[in-house]
Amino acid sequence: MSTPRLEFRNVTKRFRSSKGAEPITAVSELSFTLADGEVVSLIGPSGCGKSTLLNMGSGLDPATEGQVFVDGQEVVSPNEHVAFMLQKDLLLPWRTIRENVEFGLEIRGRSGRERKETAYELLKKCRLGDFIEHYPHQLSGGMRQRAALARTLAVDPAVLLLDEPFSALDAQTKMVLQQDLGRTLADTGKTALFVTHDLVEAIALSDRVLVMSQRPGRIVEVIDIDIPDRGNPMERRKSPKLGPYVAQLMDLLHIGETIE
Repeated sequence: MSTPRLEFRNVTKRFRSSKGAEPITAVSELSFTLADGEVVSLIGPSGCGKSTLLNMGSGLDPATEGQVFVDGQEVVSPNEHVAFMLQKDLLLPWRTIRENVEFGLEIRGRSGRERKETAYELLKKCRLGDFIEHYPHQLSGGMRQRAALARTLAVDPAVLLLDEPFSALDAQTKMVLQQDLGRTLADTGKTALFVTHDLVEAIALSDRVLVMSQRPGRIVEVIDIDIPDRGNPMERRKSPKLGPYVAQLMDLLHIGETIE
């Protein structure tokens, strides 16, 4: 049996609260794995610990109990084999798009030639070949997010952690970016853990969807997405199976129930 790319093993995370109060338990005794090349979405109520899991997966915030592993190695500090993509693109405004994509490689001491070649290749794949020397303020929100994706991929991470990267975009731009991401993940064979509140987005992009409970977050359901061609989210949206999956997730999340 192959080693999982990413594994959460009996993970609990507690945060200190106000003086004298009991610690807040964000997630409790949570376990799951991601295989090599698998894309998994996390959905659940606000505050259930989805982003907390990403922080632990990256090594930015250690688990209180339990362990997190990347390629069988325990994550005990920020891990260079894991890359984040966030809702905000966080591009450096004083650097061109190419220079932003090069930034992670620059920190790792790669040569100028290698940095430029990698940036050019990724920006072209992300349909930004005509904007390589532009600055962030010269691009639309969707273009900046594509640049952020190129920057994320530039360091060739083993695992991508994506925290609602398209939630601030309009519906049409979001679908275009979902298509870009789906194709890119399929072409590169990257492993990704994707946090979203968008049920259709979760289904369109993922091999599996993990449903979390209210805080403290636990995995209450694992849904395998049986729709062909994960690399083509636009076509997945047209599948007759999409509606039943959305309905199932709505029921699990108790969406639409009357509050007494």
